[in-house]
Amino acid sequence: MDDGTPLKPQRSIGDLIGELTGDLAALVRKESELIRAELGEKLNRSAKALGDIAAGGLLLMAALLVLLQALVLALSKVMDPTWAALLVGVAVAAVGYALVRLGMKAISLSGFSPERTTRQLRKDADLIKGNGK
Repeated sequence: MDDGTPLKPQRSIGDLIGELTGDLAALVRKESELIRAELGEKLNRSAKALGDIAAGGLLLMAALLVLLQALVLALSKVMDPTWAALLVGVAVAAVGYALVRLGMKAISLSGFSPERTTRQLRKDADLIKGNGK
């Protein structure tokens, strides 16, 4: 019954389990590297954006101070300068407070979630369960 093709050596269940364990360990290692790389990339982008925001904010603050002083000077022509400064200060403080509250509501840590890695982990779990697509 020898047709000339070599027989494949039979691997034991222990060998298969050992190979599966090694493959799973390599998979976990690769997934953790992917998470680290993705989070590092997002943090670098966020750090650069924060630098841009800070520089723009400083310039806007300087412009705002000049414009507010001009508003106080303009209002001092129709009312006492002390009341003009107080009125402008209270109005600016109210707008600033509203903006800070709005910004605090908008801040979310969901922007830092590793979506690609999560998607890949779900695929890996489905593959391990036997539901591979």
